Amino acid sequence: MIIERFNTWLSNDNRKPLVMGILNVTPDSFSDGGKYNNYQEAINHAIKMETEGADIIDIGGESTRPGAKPVDIDEELKRVIPVIKGIRKKSNIIISIDTYKSVVASKAISSGANIINDISGLQFDRNMVSIISELQVPVIVMHMLGNPQNMQKEPSYHNLMNELITFFQERIAVLTSNGISPNNIILDPGIGFGKTIDHNFTLIRELSRIVDLGFPVLVGPSRKSFIGSTLNLPLENRIEGTAAIVTAAIMNGSRIVRVHDIKEMVRIVRITEKICGIS
Repeated sequence: MIIERFNTWLSNDNRKPLVMGILNVTPDSFSDGGKYNNYQEAINHAIKMETEGADIIDIGGESTRPGAKPVDIDEELKRVIPVIKGIRKKSNIIISIDTYKSVVASKAISSGANIINDISGLQFDRNMVSIISELQVPVIVMHMLGNPQNMQKEPSYHNLMNELITFFQERIAVLTSNGISPNNIILDPGIGFGKTIDHNFTLIRELSRIVDLGFPVLVGPSRKSFIGSTLNLPLENRIEGTAAIVTAAIMNGSRIVRVHDIKEMVRIVRITEKICGIS
């Protein structure tokens, strides 16, 4: 029932924007590391986000902040699988697993997750494409320059938007040629993943070029450093900057926003829908 509802949304050209709540069950994520790596706290926070209006809960067991070190498969599984099962016992909300490892993705889906969110664009693990083809589940394909250890070391592009579009066209071709339905593909330009401050603002300003590829587009600007650098503000004071990016992203065609501050961002999204005439 849950995934059928989401599949209907995916196949509908007139999609209402969805709010994805971030749940990092890690000790070292940039914004909420250590806050929800207790099993019960994580589940409680997921239910709170749902109550505040989140449409999707995105669960990650490995930090992908700049400079973060990889986590082994067993540790990642230990962090995310009990939380997925615990949420699923209490809720029918759509669950996304934020991982680039095919073993974690497969076990997460069998434990109750519905979507795979891969920051590598299905490039770090050669088995990920076949796993998604086999499972026939929606996948978020993100662009990142390099990897979390080196992505912010002087990222450079000849032409940012042209290179992103080429990347997505190549990834879409690989996925569809391996039996993954176009209706299961979501694109994420990867704000903050191998991009400078100017790159991130260019992405938002020209987001419609990625939307024009014909797939739902997700953006994840929440509390990120380009907002903090622009406003000279710490993490806890970046909500207005995040709200501005979310508004602009939806107006430029994004239909999923990945955020921490659910209550506030749901309100922002609802008003932006009215401005855009999205019904």
